[in-house]
Amino acid sequence: MNVTRELKFNGQTVMVDAEDGTPLLWVIRDDLKLTGTKFGCGVAACGACTVHIDGQPTRSCQTYVEDVEGAEITTIEAIGGDRIGAAIQRAWTELDVVQCGYCQSGQIMSAAGLLSENARPTAEEVDQYMQGNVCRCATYPRIRAGVLRAAEILEG
Repeated sequence: MNVTRELKFNGQTVMVDAEDGTPLLWVIRDDLKLTGTKFGCGVAACGACTVHIDGQPTRSCQTYVEDVEGAEITTIEAIGGDRIGAAIQRAWTELDVVQCGYCQSGQIMSAAGLLSENARPTAEEVDQYMQGNVCRCATYPRIRAGVLRAAEILEG
């Protein structure tokens, strides 16, 4: 049975109809038509579906809609609205990080989580934090470089 829920996405309150147990990913993609968040594996192992919930990177494929009522949900569509997200987007563009791009929304959302916790990570810290994000094109060195470049941009 669908339940009407009030959720906060990208700074706006929206009403959605969803059953308990509906993964947040499907609400984002199917109900809100925000398609930047990707389906990868469905078991929270690849990171393609990463969004921020109250500022924390979270796998939306294994997060249920009833668990995020009252939380601030940020998707890739809004990440450039703050200085960390904007720095990451700039770094990604400067260094041409993306190859196929499928995983990149999740990579960027995770990178934003890292830089919000650690403004000046080492290469090893980047690798460790980003470990749960899979890139089939194996652009890991470019992703690492992008995170480190974003940290430089943030430093000024």
